[in-house]
Amino acid sequence: MPQYMIETRRLTRRFGARLAVDDLNLRAPEAGIYGFLGPNGAGKTTAIRMLLGLIRPDAGEVHLFGEPLAADRQTLLRRVGALVEAPSLYPHLTGRENLEVTRRMLGAPRALIDHALEIVQLSRDADRRVREYSLGMRQRLGLALALLNKPDLLILDEPTNGLDPAGIHEMRDLLRRLPAEFGVTVFLSSHLLSEVEQIASHIGIIHGGRLLFQGTLSELQEAHKAELTIGVNQPERATSCLTDAGWGVRVRPDGMLSVPAKTPEDAARINRLLVGQRLEVFHLAPSQVSLEDIFLTLTGGKADERRAA
Repeated sequence: MPQYMIETRRLTRRFGARLAVDDLNLRAPEAGIYGFLGPNGAGKTTAIRMLLGLIRPDAGEVHLFGEPLAADRQTLLRRVGALVEAPSLYPHLTGRENLEVTRRMLGAPRALIDHALEIVQLSRDADRRVREYSLGMRQRLGLALALLNKPDLLILDEPTNGLDPAGIHEMRDLLRRLPAEFGVTVFLSSHLLSEVEQIASHIGIIHGGRLLFQGTLSELQEAHKAELTIGVNQPERATSCLTDAGWGVRVRPDGMLSVPAKTPEDAARINRLLVGQRLEVFHLAPSQVSLEDIFLTLTGGKADERRAA
């Protein structure tokens, strides 16, 4: 197998004067889940459309399974399943009949319908009309359509968009199973940072068309060390005191202070400093920076932003 299931080399795309994707070098390894994150207009969907051959790059190359997409697009894309935006379904047909339509177009064996339904846990509802499905069931049926050709690579653009918490939970568990149980590499864009944090093995963060970070989730967290969370009776005075001493301080929405202190010795010095100023410290503990916090730091987002669309 190739080292990377997806590799782009200096991928670039313009729309008029706007540079949507700028010199993008993605590397998604085999049998993992790659979370592709970025704020609105960052270039995620444009990049995905180039991965699927739906639009051509102005410069650069897309490689799938170690082979250039431009050299044999049809053969390579047979090994790819995709769900981009809402799935196109026939509501008057049953779930099984929707899969049958696609199966005939692909020329795939009929047995793959039951296989796909089993993966997405829709076997019991396969003979109900799609108009009776919940939004989460429709999204899972769309995923079954993408899995019908038993792909090696699954590319998803916002697979949980519009789902309620129960539907998001179902989709999360399903996506987590795909690499481990079926050997499918998953590449997904999502605006739900907390969901990506729970399932992704690798992360790519794009902003303004450029890749800001790429690597494992643990590498991303290691690059942004844990902060020290401080609870004190006079946060404004404590902030001033710590700032005067050379510490960077971030005031959290809950009134707690976060300081990038990396060692127990740092924590002890900060505690002595605050207590020496007769401030009452009631909480002092390290906390790992969340993916959301890291994302907002890298993209320059505002503290109250919660999505990377």
